[in-house]
Amino acid sequence: MSEDKNRYGQTTGHVWDETLAELTNPPPKWWMLGLHASWILIVLYSLYYPTWPLISSHTKGMAGWTSISEFKKDMKEVQDVRAKYENKLPGMSAAAILADNELKNYVVRSAKVLYGDNCAACHGSGGAGNPGFPALVDDDWLYGGTIENIEQTITMGRKGMMPKMGGNQLTEAEIDKLANAIYNGTVTKEPLYAAKGCIGCHGPDGKGMAALGSANLTDKIWRFKAKDQLASIKYTIKHGVNDPSDPKTRNAEMPSWKGRLTDTQIKKLAVYVHQLGGGQ
Repeated sequence: MSEDKNRYGQTTGHVWDETLAELTNPPPKWWMLGLHASWILIVLYSLYYPTWPLISSHTKGMAGWTSISEFKKDMKEVQDVRAKYENKLPGMSAAAILADNELKNYVVRSAKVLYGDNCAACHGSGGAGNPGFPALVDDDWLYGGTIENIEQTITMGRKGMMPKMGGNQLTEAEIDKLANAIYNGTVTKEPLYAAKGCIGCHGPDGKGMAALGSANLTDKIWRFKAKDQLASIKYTIKHGVNDPSDPKTRNAEMPSWKGRLTDTQIKKLAVYVHQLGGGQ
């Protein structure tokens, strides 16, 4: 044991396996300096910044720093950068915004969050649409795809109506004939198309009418897309769209965003949707 003391220094008296001893040597100076520097830094930090909880509050710190004040400072910096553009928007039309390339690029970037918060749930994060909701990235528009049309759609909402054609209007066999003609893109060649009045809403060329919000029946872009598309077409013909007389009718309504969003936000969204790829 005395030999261990001479070799390693003072021990605590704990020895294992006759040669392994627990020493009482002091730690190195660099380690002790680090230890003292750490607690001094903690004291200084707790004096300078909010740190210790009290009964109903906390120590404020000499710096007066808070995360909220830092957030507000950062937000002011962002708002100062945006002000150059935001101050212009209230007095401009959506069409005028589109004509100003720099302003348009700003609006498209800033409206991405607006779109995600208010539109993506139905129309998809990239505008590709979801089941029962139309895509915004193509150039197929029920009510027209000009910037004015899009702004009006967002502002006022849309609720087109197609009457049910089942029952007294068309027999099952006639519904099959019309559905197959629509599915194959030959609807205008089917005599029933004109004879049963479909031409009145969808037009002599079958391409629909923006004033009525009637669908184009020749492009194979489906408002109610389904795995069995032919069956889906038959269902729409039979039960209609937004027809209050048929409980099985298709429900297809876009709500008005007037009052939910400001006029400037609506203009931003109109420009954003227009620039997704399908604006006319």
